[in-house]
Amino acid sequence: MTLATQNNTLREVARFNMIEQQIRTWEVLDPAVLALLDEVPREHFVAESQQGLAFADVELPIGQGQTMLSPKLEGRILQALSVKKTDKVLLIGTGSGYLTALLAKQAAHVDAVEIYAELSEIAKKRLEQQHIYNVTLHVADGANGFASSAPYDVIVFTGSLQLHPSAAEKQLNVGGRMFAVVGEMPIMQATLTQRMSEGACRKEVLFETCLPPLENAPQATKFEF
Repeated sequence: MTLATQNNTLREVARFNMIEQQIRTWEVLDPAVLALLDEVPREHFVAESQQGLAFADVELPIGQGQTMLSPKLEGRILQALSVKKTDKVLLIGTGSGYLTALLAKQAAHVDAVEIYAELSEIAKKRLEQQHIYNVTLHVADGANGFASSAPYDVIVFTGSLQLHPSAAEKQLNVGGRMFAVVGEMPIMQATLTQRMSEGACRKEVLFETCLPPLENAPQATKFEF
């Protein structure tokens, strides 16, 4: 067995274990989501020095003080949103480019917004290497969504917010879904918001988790006595 073949075998075992031991056990059971996580090579969206941790249950640092979401959280996000081939998606926080790639495989188009130009450029190269082209990358502040390309069928925030993202909610199509982690340490809730009509949305708490805060996210008013 050559070294390259051995390395490929080790990666496949690690990927299998990631899906079976981390993602399935966190109640991600949608066969389409599990197949997607098996298909898109996570190891190609991390730095070479992090290859050994590509499938670990950790939030990998990716530079600029940012981190890559853990595999199980990415799985839960995809399962909750049920992205369709006709969907237009907004992703706030391009990061490593991996979640961008997963969403792009499911959707018609993804607008991915990243505040750090360096991270956006790295993600662009990784997406091109995987021949994923139905993505438009924007270097911008997406704390309030990205109105210039609205409306969207799906919106995903990859950093936590103190307040429910009301401005982004208004950028959803009727029937659209938005995932956001809302709250402050140590209590944060992963929420799914669905626009039911032009004037009404339904919000559901999915589970509790903790994420690093989104850059420039609106802050709750602090009362002083």
